[in-house]
Amino acid sequence: MKVAVLSPVAWRTPPRHYGPWEQMAANLTEGLVAQGLDVTLFATANSVTSGKLAAICPMGYEEDRELDAKVQECMHISYLMEQAGQFDIIHNHFDFLPLSWSRLIPTPIVTTIHGFSSPKIIPVYARYNDICHYVSISYADRSPELQYAANVYNGIRTEEFSLETQPEDYLLYFGRIHPDKGTFDAIQIALATDHRLIIAGIIQDEAYFREKVKPFIDGNQIIFAGPVGGQERNQVLGRAKALLHPIYFEEPFGLSVAEAMLCGTPVVAYQRGAMPELIQPGKTGFLVLNQQQAINSIKEISAIDRHYCHTYAKERFSQEQMVKGYMEVYEQVLSGGQSR
Repeated sequence: MKVAVLSPVAWRTPPRHYGPWEQMAANLTEGLVAQGLDVTLFATANSVTSGKLAAICPMGYEEDRELDAKVQECMHISYLMEQAGQFDIIHNHFDFLPLSWSRLIPTPIVTTIHGFSSPKIIPVYARYNDICHYVSISYADRSPELQYAANVYNGIRTEEFSLETQPEDYLLYFGRIHPDKGTFDAIQIALATDHRLIIAGIIQDEAYFREKVKPFIDGNQIIFAGPVGGQERNQVLGRAKALLHPIYFEEPFGLSVAEAMLCGTPVVAYQRGAMPELIQPGKTGFLVLNQQQAINSIKEISAIDRHYCHTYAKERFSQEQMVKGYMEVYEQVLSGGQSR
């Protein structure tokens, strides 16, 4: 089977720190190659893969602001579509734009929907319900207007994260600095429980950072580490007493939540989006409705079995499980099977 994996071109694949869609495209590509499939990754030219790399964009437009995002996206998508006939399956991780090619090429397109940036984009997906094959990354993120081939949870390269049974006495916020992600709430939870808080992530909303986050950063109790990747990501996740995930939007998945649990670190999250599908209350963390409930739950964190967190995440959110799920989708599509 010849598979083309279409990654976004905002960041390198895999990303150096931030870039969850690129990370999933990379994890899938490596996993498919390990299963013996002939895989071509369409990504930026500085991307790294054990498959074949096809690139027309030199680097991510978020890494070189001289690049025009729309131009890079247009060039990138068309570069694959002009070669579509060479592949049995195209696996799209690039949102809705590639769908407009689906009636013009002979190759079926499987699209992982990593979330809806706005309800306004759903009509594009709906228009191609009859020919495209959609995969959700959580049941919580499904639209009733769309038909789905499957639900496949994001998969982590488990060898990159290690179980830590002796955590340090700090809480962790890991994600982009944005009102949707609740950075301010994480700070208030840490202050109310007299814990250190490490904030790791890119600043996506400068005004929010300046007004709601920066005033509390003292380098002692509230520490801003910036974007963290690689081995440092494993360490900061594993050594935390708990991950705080006080989100204010219906999050489609929550990669850092799964990664934290894989390290043995329990998660305290607001009960929104996919959180009930990721977290087992009382076993791998706590689902709460507000700041005060989060504060109260910190007292119960020590009762969580970190070994159980690790085993649970490894069984449910591994690269291997994700690859298995997508290979079943490919076989289903190529055989004309039914959605589920």
